[in-house]
Amino acid sequence: MKTSESTIGIVGAGIGGLVAAIALRRAGHDVAVFEQAKQFARVGADINLTPNAVRALDGLGVGEAARVTAARPSHRISRTYDTGEETSRLEMADSAEQRYGAPQLTIHRADLLAALADMFPAECVALGKRAQTIAADEKGVSLSFSDGTGARVGALLGADGIHSCVRTAMFGAESPRFTGIVAYRAVVPAERVAGVPNLGAFTKWWGPNPQSQIVTFPLNRGRDIFIFATTPQDTWHLESWTAPGSVDELREQYVAYHPEARALLDACDTVLKTALYERDPMPAWAAGRMALLGDAAHPMLPFMAQGAGMAIEDAVVLSRHLEGIAMADMPSALQAYQAARIERASQVQLGSRGNNWLREGGNADWVYGYDAWAVPLGAPAGATAIA
Repeated sequence: MKTSESTIGIVGAGIGGLVAAIALRRAGHDVAVFEQAKQFARVGADINLTPNAVRALDGLGVGEAARVTAARPSHRISRTYDTGEETSRLEMADSAEQRYGAPQLTIHRADLLAALADMFPAECVALGKRAQTIAADEKGVSLSFSDGTGARVGALLGADGIHSCVRTAMFGAESPRFTGIVAYRAVVPAERVAGVPNLGAFTKWWGPNPQSQIVTFPLNRGRDIFIFATTPQDTWHLESWTAPGSVDELREQYVAYHPEARALLDACDTVLKTALYERDPMPAWAAGRMALLGDAAHPMLPFMAQGAGMAIEDAVVLSRHLEGIAMADMPSALQAYQAARIERASQVQLGSRGNNWLREGGNADWVYGYDAWAVPLGAPAGATAIA
């Protein structure tokens, strides 16, 4: 793959990286994506795409493909862990589409990545490229990879997650902080739990403390139910998409929960387990010809289900700031992107940490009603259009 100082490089071919690549290419830029994995594999969690994220994907033409395997939750329900009392119920599906211009979709991460990959040329993605050193100057950014190769680009975007090497190159080394929380993930066939109500809804069982919860939602057009449960635990620090956990331990952690919640756990044959890490909000995401997006900029706990949504919003707003921008004006355009996004993403990041959003009702409009294609831009003055 050939690159030059007229190319925008993206480190990371996850959701945010691929959305940015598609949007930037559509905005007229040459884009190269560098991914450390040697191949795309079907790993990762099932994700919740709320209307703000789906509307952003629709604007790229990806939403139709995502809908093929996704489910459309009927409601967003909050319930108290022991009594089962409903404390909040929001209509989603058609009601969300009427109110926000897009529905909520729940989908496996791999299915979304496949839909995104189909929209971006495979020859512009370099696999097996783990960045080792990154050096920026006034004319561009140089990268060297662990396989002995290198690349030179005009600007570089870090979409490489919570352990971002681009972030380290920009702002220095800093380790993510273990939250003291672990998460369990499992999928069960819907027919196995057919007697449990609200299987078609996104349901959150709020536990006895902010770190304890069970979230369930439909997958694969309702054929499966995804279970995501969190609990405080100091003895497990492994952060992994694929590490197996104990089903017996899972059930023991939630023995005080309502019978309907426990019925879902009783249906689990296997479970995956991971430790949850976070960082504090950053005062800056951009410096010179480099900028961050998604978890590289604002890794957040999953309690508002906005990690993927914020990355998608970042990518779309970033592409709008860079449309028609020449490389010489990239630093100011990246600063304008940062200014447009940092307050909202930081607010969601802190709200996710606090884990109180929609527990007892409230208005979801400030999250779900955001339109990444229409929010005002802080266009840099004196920008030079691409010839």
